[in-house]
Amino acid sequence: MGPEYEDELIDGFLEKVEQRLDTVVEKRVRRQLAEQQMVLARGSATGRPASASPAYPDGLGARLGLAVASLVLAIPLSAIAVVNAGLTGLFVCWAGVVAVNAVQASRTWFGPADRRTDDG
Repeated sequence: MGPEYEDELIDGFLEKVEQRLDTVVEKRVRRQLAEQQMVLARGSATGRPASASPAYPDGLGARLGLAVASLVLAIPLSAIAVVNAGLTGLFVCWAGVVAVNAVQASRTWFGPADRRTDDG
């Protein structure tokens, strides 16, 4: 096709990938919210207080959303880093992506004990 179409082709591809990922994440987040609403509704129907069911604000939807978003954003950031700073920039970029996901994972794994238990 030639170099003049290369940027347009890549941009179009990345846009389609981003749209697909957004759709998948949106479906999963909606499902997660629906499940949480069901748990709350069941708690209200049985007379138990809503706090008796474990609340996970950093549930699977939030973790997956962050992971997908960071990987989607890492693609153009990697290209920018390589163009401006070479291989060093690429390593710094991916170190940032890994750090963001590691912090989120550590919040989930090493959070308060009452959030990590499944006992009501």
